[in-house]
Amino acid sequence: MLFLSSNTNSRPALVWLVMDATVFSVARLLRRALQIRLRCSGSPLAAGSSRHFCTARAPRTTLQSMIWPLGHPSVSLAPELDRWVAKGHRVRLVELQNVIRELRKRRRYKQALEVSEWMKGKQNIQFMSSDHAVHLDLIGQVQGLSSAESYFNNMRENDKNEKTYGALLNCYVRERLVEKSLSHIQKMKELGLASSPLPYNDIMCLYTNTGQHEKVPSVLEDMKTNGVLPDNFSYRICINSYGTRSDINGMEMILEEMEHQPQIVVDWNTYTVVANIYIKASIADKASSALKKAEEKLDKRNALGYNHLISLYSQLGNKSEMQRLWELQKVNCKKFINKDYTTMLGGLVKLGEVEDAEVLMKEWESSGNALDWRVPNVLLIGYRKMGLLEKAEAMLDDFLKKGKTPAASSWGIVATGYAEKDMMDKAYELMKNALCVYLSSAGWEPNPTIVKSILHYLGDNSQSKDAETFIRLLKFAMPIDRDMYHTLIKTYIREGKEVSELMRRMKSDGIKENEETKQILDSASKETVSHS
Repeated sequence: MLFLSSNTNSRPALVWLVMDATVFSVARLLRRALQIRLRCSGSPLAAGSSRHFCTARAPRTTLQSMIWPLGHPSVSLAPELDRWVAKGHRVRLVELQNVIRELRKRRRYKQALEVSEWMKGKQNIQFMSSDHAVHLDLIGQVQGLSSAESYFNNMRENDKNEKTYGALLNCYVRERLVEKSLSHIQKMKELGLASSPLPYNDIMCLYTNTGQHEKVPSVLEDMKTNGVLPDNFSYRICINSYGTRSDINGMEMILEEMEHQPQIVVDWNTYTVVANIYIKASIADKASSALKKAEEKLDKRNALGYNHLISLYSQLGNKSEMQRLWELQKVNCKKFINKDYTTMLGGLVKLGEVEDAEVLMKEWESSGNALDWRVPNVLLIGYRKMGLLEKAEAMLDDFLKKGKTPAASSWGIVATGYAEKDMMDKAYELMKNALCVYLSSAGWEPNPTIVKSILHYLGDNSQSKDAETFIRLLKFAMPIDRDMYHTLIKTYIREGKEVSELMRRMKSDGIKENEETKQILDSASKETVSHS
């Protein structure tokens, strides 16, 4: 028997009075998931969007090699830096700047600010205006806008230059404060501190992020009027603003202007932006032409560029171009990484080319790449959308036979497919598997609508022990709610079990009875009377 109990934390705990074989099996699965997590987890700092290939290197002790293994974002870096210095290591300004740059790339803003503050507090390290600008931006990210403004106001006048003014403008833009941003850039103009494209690009980004796309071109014109040469990003934002408004003529006019600027070399990324606009406007011939230009500009070893082109060709439904670029990438790049497979699989699935996608999946499995469930999930989602749920389930079974336990997200995709077809018995079994291997850090959460459907199914059809097992697993991913109690109450009533303890626990967990609760209890009372 199971009942619900409040504990000292915010989520109620499920307390078991009887542990059957099913529960012990679940516990083993959970332990196994934990072991897998411990085996597979590396330093989170090592994870990024860049392409990485392992090569054998002689270990060298550097400041970065000391910091990256520290791992979790909550780790305080200042004490580690102090220990590093205490051991006699010399700390160079460029090393600290590189550490801060890498931390910012990985969105470890709190740690980056801590390193910046440590650096700022050392008398033997000269804090440059560029360092002040980075520091100010980090304060805005971590401590908020008012703290960033206070830092700026308390700076020496000599340090208030284009970089630090620009950093404060970036803080205003990030918060989407239109009036403050416009007032600030006006002051920069008056002080002669708006001589680069950066502040103008910030304002164009501000208008883009606030949905005022029609105002972007006027900023580009203002830039040119003030004698500031636009850069690639300036033109690209403007091109995108026309595309968002479906103004193809305006977009083509700006592109032509960009192509004739002597200081501008139109890059592949700009042409892919243009191609995407044409695709959305259903102008396939011009989209293909833009993609050809993008390919001409692409560095032959730029795998990210190939990814982007393949994705856009998939939107055009051009399988032959996708395959041609895939083969080119195979020749020109070191190897395919998981992101490459995800992109190509996604394109094939989009085109309904299931057999080709299955062949590519086999290639990925034999590639030696790290097991990343986001890759097979692309095909699983395709199976789900096409109604090929038996194939999806067979794919999961195949992984199990190979000793690879699918991630919760993978089980969840197929469970959702069965729920959408109202095959709730299968949805329940697969969602239970998902919950057995659930890890809060993995980025997947059960779909509340699907969970609710499964709970209703269990309440009407299952034995209480099955409902108890499912809810016990579910509580690792979701807080206890009324639907979970209703499921248990229904199963208890159907088996003639006492529900008073469940009702007491429901009340102590702050969940009030509603009309459905009363209907469930009333139906039980009527059934008892009829039997008597």
